[in-house]
Amino acid sequence: MRIFALSDLHVDYEANARWVRDLSRHDYQDDVLILAGDITHRLPLLQLTLSTLASCFEQVLFVPGNHDLWVFGEAGARTSLEKFEEVQALAESCGVSTRTFNKHGWSIVPLLSWYDYSFGPPSDDLKQMWADYRACRWPTGMGPAEATAHFLGLNRIEVPEGTAKIISFSHFLPRLDLVPFYVPAKHRMLDPVLGSDLLERQVRRIHPSIHVYGHSHINRSVRIDGIKYVNNAFGYPQEEMIASKKLLCIDET
Repeated sequence: MRIFALSDLHVDYEANARWVRDLSRHDYQDDVLILAGDITHRLPLLQLTLSTLASCFEQVLFVPGNHDLWVFGEAGARTSLEKFEEVQALAESCGVSTRTFNKHGWSIVPLLSWYDYSFGPPSDDLKQMWADYRACRWPTGMGPAEATAHFLGLNRIEVPEGTAKIISFSHFLPRLDLVPFYVPAKHRMLDPVLGSDLLERQVRRIHPSIHVYGHSHINRSVRIDGIKYVNNAFGYPQEEMIASKKLLCIDET
């Protein structure tokens, strides 16, 4: 059994959707895919993508990203929390798990989160350009910090005794130093919306050998304080230099 990691498929782009359609239905039947969020905000397309991936792998494990919870352009006053519940139910109906996966002495633990500005305060420019501020809708009195606390509170860490290896995964970054030093200063304005220090506390309580994350679209594999952090984002079509366009095997039994 091999463990593959992938995030940020953004199948609203036809080139990305085509890659999913062309994925082998035979090569990965004994393998597990960790899918770390940002597939699409369109539920019919999300269902098609998750069903396709579920047919390719023995098991797909999923946490939604921020794009998956967008509700802009939708009728009514449905909140992003309600959209989250729909996304979770849709994933399960496609045979995609949103729960801890235990097999062969392995535990793979999904961690929900959001961003809470623990990586820095948002600038006025960020508030103007960051799509989540317009595309997400939260219940009255709930902002990013409250959303982060809500999602972290949903995490149930179910690791059986005697587990030989633990892998955790999230969409959001658990620590700011996962952003490489070479990222230009003009792009560091995004730091406040990348993740949460509180997520890292949950990661550290689990103490996995590997933590998979997404969201930044910057492929990276780095070991920090005994944990290997891996990002394998598919990314937007034009992101050839910083994002991958292939599966990444992160471990195998």
